[in-house]
Amino acid sequence: MTRDTSVQNRTDAAANERQLPNLVTIVGRGVPSNYEVAVDGDLESLADDPTAEGPVVAGSVAEGAIDVGVRRFRFSGEMANVRLVDWNGTEAADSASVPTVHVEYGAPTR
Repeated sequence: MTRDTSVQNRTDAAANERQLPNLVTIVGRGVPSNYEVAVDGDLESLADDPTAEGPVVAGSVAEGAIDVGVRRFRFSGEMANVRLVDWNGTEAADSASVPTVHVEYGAPTR
Protein backbone atom coordinates (compact mmCIF):
# COMPACT_ATOMS: atom_id res chain seq x y z
CA MET A 1 0.00 0.00 0.00
CA THR A 2 1.43 3.38 -0.94
CA ARG A 3 1.02 6.64 0.86
CA ASP A 4 -0.45 9.59 -1.03
CA THR A 5 1.33 12.23 1.04
CA SER A 6 5.05 12.46 1.64
CA VAL A 7 6.54 12.24 5.10
CA GLN A 8 9.00 14.99 6.03
CA ASN A 9 12.18 14.16 7.87
CA ARG A 10 12.33 16.31 11.05
CA THR A 11 16.12 16.47 10.75
CA ASP A 12 15.88 18.34 7.43
CA ALA A 13 16.90 21.85 8.57
CA ALA A 14 15.28 23.71 5.66
CA ALA A 15 11.95 21.92 6.11
CA ASN A 16 12.12 22.42 9.87
CA GLU A 17 12.80 26.15 9.41
CA ARG A 18 9.68 26.45 7.26
CA GLN A 19 7.58 24.49 9.76
CA LEU A 20 9.02 26.13 12.91
CA PRO A 21 10.24 29.53 11.70
CA ASN A 22 10.44 31.29 15.08
CA LEU A 23 12.92 31.05 17.94
CA VAL A 24 12.61 31.65 21.68
CA THR A 25 15.80 31.77 23.74
CA ILE A 26 15.94 31.65 27.53
CA VAL A 27 19.17 32.90 29.12
CA GLY A 28 19.97 32.02 32.73
CA ARG A 29 21.39 34.66 35.07
CA GLY A 30 23.17 32.38 37.53
CA VAL A 31 20.19 31.95 39.86
CA PRO A 32 18.07 28.78 39.79
CA SER A 33 14.79 29.68 38.10
CA ASN A 34 11.82 27.98 36.47
CA TYR A 35 10.28 28.85 33.13
CA GLU A 36 7.20 27.96 31.14
CA VAL A 37 6.76 28.92 27.49
CA ALA A 38 3.50 28.48 25.59
CA VAL A 39 2.86 29.11 21.90
CA ASP A 40 -0.24 28.82 19.75
CA GLY A 41 1.49 26.48 17.28
CA ASP A 42 4.06 23.70 17.43
CA LEU A 43 7.08 23.81 19.74
CA GLU A 44 10.34 21.85 19.68
CA SER A 45 13.41 21.94 21.95
CA LEU A 46 16.79 22.55 20.33
CA ALA A 47 18.66 20.88 23.21
CA ASP A 48 21.62 18.73 22.18
CA ASP A 49 20.80 16.44 25.08
CA PRO A 50 17.20 17.02 26.25
CA THR A 51 17.62 14.51 29.07
CA ALA A 52 20.54 16.44 30.57
CA GLU A 53 19.04 19.90 30.03
CA GLY A 54 15.64 18.77 31.27
CA PRO A 55 13.06 20.82 29.37
CA VAL A 56 9.71 19.09 29.20
CA VAL A 57 7.87 19.75 25.95
CA ALA A 58 4.24 18.71 25.71
CA GLY A 59 2.46 19.90 22.59
CA SER A 60 2.77 23.67 22.49
CA VAL A 61 4.15 24.15 26.03
CA ALA A 62 7.69 23.78 27.38
CA GLU A 63 8.77 24.01 30.98
CA GLY A 64 11.98 23.52 32.84
CA ALA A 65 14.61 24.95 35.15
CA ILE A 66 17.71 26.98 34.39
CA ASP A 67 20.41 28.73 36.37
CA VAL A 68 23.19 29.31 33.83
CA GLY A 69 23.35 28.70 30.13
CA VAL A 70 20.82 28.94 27.33
CA ARG A 71 17.69 26.99 26.35
CA ARG A 72 16.35 27.36 22.81
CA PHE A 73 13.06 26.32 21.28
CA ARG A 74 11.79 26.65 17.71
CA PHE A 75 8.08 27.23 17.23
CA SER A 76 5.37 28.05 14.76
CA GLY A 77 2.56 30.52 15.31
CA GLU A 78 2.71 33.24 17.93
CA MET A 79 4.08 33.39 21.46
CA ALA A 80 1.11 32.89 23.80
CA ASN A 81 2.66 33.13 27.27
CA VAL A 82 5.96 33.16 29.15
CA ARG A 83 6.11 32.59 32.91
CA LEU A 84 9.34 33.01 34.86
CA VAL A 85 9.92 32.55 38.59
CA ASP A 86 13.15 32.67 40.58
CA TRP A 87 14.35 30.13 43.16
CA ASN A 88 11.91 31.33 45.82
CA GLY A 89 8.87 31.66 43.54
CA THR A 90 9.06 35.39 42.88
CA GLU A 91 7.57 36.27 39.48
CA ALA A 92 9.57 37.99 36.74
CA ALA A 93 8.11 41.44 37.31
CA ASP A 94 9.29 41.45 40.92
CA SER A 95 12.65 39.67 40.54
CA ALA A 96 15.79 40.83 38.77
CA SER A 97 17.17 37.28 39.01
CA VAL A 98 14.88 35.50 36.57
CA PRO A 99 16.20 34.54 33.12
CA THR A 100 15.87 36.83 30.15
CA VAL A 101 13.73 35.74 27.20
CA HIS A 102 14.33 36.65 23.57
CA VAL A 103 11.75 35.93 20.87
CA GLU A 104 12.72 36.12 17.20
CA TYR A 105 10.10 35.69 14.51
CA GLY A 106 11.41 34.40 11.18
CA ALA A 107 14.72 33.38 12.76
CA PRO A 108 17.20 31.60 10.48
CA THR A 109 18.39 28.17 11.55
CA ARG A 110 21.87 28.29 13.03
